[in-house]
Amino acid sequence: MKYTFYLKEPNAVSETLIMFSCFFKNENRKFVYSTGEKIQPLHWDKQARQPKTNGKHKSKFADAIKMQLNRYSDLLLQTESLYKRINEELTSNILKKVFDEEFKKLAVGRNVFFDAFDEFVLEKVKSKDWSAATEKRYINIRNILMAFQDSKNYPLTFNSINKKFHTDFTSYCMDDLKHINNTYARNLGLFKSFLYWSLDKKYTFNTEFMKFKKVERVVTNQIALTIDDLNKILTHNFESKRLEKVRDVFVFACVTGMRFGELATIKKSNVTTTDIILKEEKEKGKEARKIPLTTISKFLLAKYNYELPLIANQKQNKYLKEVFRELNYSQLVQKVTTRGKENIKEEMFFYDRISTHTARRTFITMMKRQGKSDKLIASITGHSDMKTLNQYYQVDNDEKKEAMDEVFALELPMRTA
Repeated sequence: MKYTFYLKEPNAVSETLIMFSCFFKNENRKFVYSTGEKIQPLHWDKQARQPKTNGKHKSKFADAIKMQLNRYSDLLLQTESLYKRINEELTSNILKKVFDEEFKKLAVGRNVFFDAFDEFVLEKVKSKDWSAATEKRYINIRNILMAFQDSKNYPLTFNSINKKFHTDFTSYCMDDLKHINNTYARNLGLFKSFLYWSLDKKYTFNTEFMKFKKVERVVTNQIALTIDDLNKILTHNFESKRLEKVRDVFVFACVTGMRFGELATIKKSNVTTTDIILKEEKEKGKEARKIPLTTISKFLLAKYNYELPLIANQKQNKYLKEVFRELNYSQLVQKVTTRGKENIKEEMFFYDRISTHTARRTFITMMKRQGKSDKLIASITGHSDMKTLNQYYQVDNDEKKEAMDEVFALELPMRTA
């Protein structure tokens, strides 16, 4: 496609705007775009249609202006080449969007990149593709990207998502925000999902993000309870009704393997004499999951008339620590996390390691210790990826010792005189 530059007011005495122009044959339309660059007509070469680069009428800003004009012509040629490769028609409206994004010709407060992100979130929420927790994660990613843009003075556009972005963003997340490997890997994966969506919607044709490698996820050491622990907390008489309710909800999750967010879906209507019938919100085509009821889970459902006393996850986590502190779970344990290649070790009280997610981890660990198959466990927990399921399994020292004693049950040699 041919293009040209010209002066908006070629006969002006003072500076005038330099305009970019090309012609779209299929639309029979001339495309005109202001470069924002200004020059005196005296310094403009009418034949070459660019600033004069030599002679007495050369502007002292000629080289800088020419470099800026080259950005427009280069972007046109790159965009035209890209559309030819994908066999799509390049229209004047598309070119305008590309130029607007690259050269920031947007209304005050607007950003094409973040507008697209907001549309992505809204579409997924409206189509019920996400749970509330997933929506919250993507909003968090958006906030991180906004903070990165401001903190590192790195304006985010679809074209700026390149190797430099990946390097700088990784450094920002892990050095500035102190994210561990697993947090960063999850966030980058979610961000790439947005970029794949943008590619499908033809908001971008930049595929550099596909080369981004996530830092290696690691299995961090976590807390899982034993049957003795569950008996201890279940039989403890709490003076506080608040803590009693928190304890009951936690134990119920331990013996069913349900996520904390799934507990709110339990109603009398989806509980039979033998099972909880759980329909996955985010997996519309997936069969309903049956979670067998045990003596304890039946007792707790009956205690609260099939409506567990749920509170916000953040408060539940806070009060759970009080539950375990009252039960004297105050021994020091080591928390080991990984950031990059560095192992970070931190000593914490046992009760500070407890959260709502400990219940699901406890369920899986206890089932595995009893030799139950991954397939059976996954049918209850809803896991489709066995690798993810096995990350929940926590092997403790007692179990290792017991296993080694069973395997190496050798007779001691006879002593010789």
